[in-house]
Amino acid sequence: MDGQNRSDIKIGAKVKVVLKADQKTGRLTEGTVERILTNSSFHPHGIKVMLADGQVGRVQEIN
Repeated sequence: MDGQNRSDIKIGAKVKVVLKADQKTGRLTEGTVERILTNSSFHPHGIKVMLADGQVGRVQEIN
């Protein structure tokens, strides 16, 4: 799953996100979803989430 559909992402799920600072390089950061920040059901660049450590990024992969 690629993280574009909000319904695929659950709180507590392990995901890989791209942080705002890493968007040019595409470097992924792994973490656990604490909050889902995107309200729409679909986003082409990935649903924005807050990880348990407080970092915010767009989901690229769901583990």
